[in-house]
Amino acid sequence: MILRQFLHTSPVAASYLFGCGGRAAGAVVDPVGDIGPYLRAAEETGMRIRYVIDTHLHADHVSAGRKLAEASGAPYVLSAEAQAAFPFHGVRDGDVLELGNVTISVLHTPGHTPEHISLLVTDRTRADEPWFVLTGHTLMVGDLGRTELAADAEQGARVLFQSVQRLKALPDYLEVLPGAYSGSVCGRSLSGKPTSTIGFEKRHNKAFRIDDEHAFVRAMVADIPPAPAQAAEIRAINSGLKEAAE
Repeated sequence: MILRQFLHTSPVAASYLFGCGGRAAGAVVDPVGDIGPYLRAAEETGMRIRYVIDTHLHADHVSAGRKLAEASGAPYVLSAEAQAAFPFHGVRDGDVLELGNVTISVLHTPGHTPEHISLLVTDRTRADEPWFVLTGHTLMVGDLGRTELAADAEQGARVLFQSVQRLKALPDYLEVLPGAYSGSVCGRSLSGKPTSTIGFEKRHNKAFRIDDEHAFVRAMVADIPPAPAQAAEIRAINSGLKEAAE
């Protein structure tokens, strides 16, 4: 298994390159900004980028996903639920993407956005169980993703509650690799530490550990911070409904 985490500061976000070095097959998840670092990292680790994946249509930054997919010749992957005005490789809950000895199992985890997916990653050279989960902006270290950027806040919170139950059911040892960390506008109590585990978040993430749906919804819709500047416009750009300014 090869894994590289890219931490961005403007906007605050986390991206990932991972895959099977032995079979020279990798994937990039939630790329931001200049695509050069991803292409160089793939070359340095001897991997061909087989998939470029966005966990959701972002509202806080313009995705580099389509540009990287075009440059690398890889399919651009989104949830099949995504409302996008361009061709993409749509995946559904339970689908598996192969990267040699590494597999990616898709979990549909809506709530932050309706199309949001998380990615369970397994390295079969080590174990048959998943090693880590890429949770995008659904579960982050210290908090959960806000629910009003792509839907009604209360309805989004009810949907997110169901997604949280799926994530809570994962093994406690499973590493959590989120799409954002402290400073991101997509969560309220995010840690500056950009990794965690399911078990630690179940014990110490206040929003994640709420078991009652009504209490969960109340917590998620209380004191919602201001939306990111131009959030609707950025999401429209990422869905192909609007052209990005040069």
